[in-house]
Amino acid sequence: MEITCTRAQADHQQLLNCKNTLERMDDNFQDMTKLLSIAGSEVRLKILFLLNMEDELCPCDIADILEMSVPAISQHIRKIKDAGFISSRRDGQTLYYSLVKDKTAVLDAVFTTIKMVKKTA
Repeated sequence: MEITCTRAQADHQQLLNCKNTLERMDDNFQDMTKLLSIAGSEVRLKILFLLNMEDELCPCDIADILEMSVPAISQHIRKIKDAGFISSRRDGQTLYYSLVKDKTAVLDAVFTTIKMVKKTA
């Protein structure tokens, strides 16, 4: 299938407005791309979902829930944390992780959709 364009004349103001809007929003697009990339892994999406559901969990809890090894979970957590989407707090020897809500709020719609699919299944 070939896509062709047959417009007679471009609306140069519209094109300029669109370009300017994209330039002003460039940081937002970069942040969203990073978040979607992180959430593009099923395991990482599940970790984000669990943290959204429970507010905070330690890697051992997540490993038990997902039936994975703690080192495997820790690698996923490191990627999510390095991207800036979760934060940690220490309680003695245990690290607890939680979502950075202002950076992950867009996932609320995804989590709601996941919950709705579960209810209808």
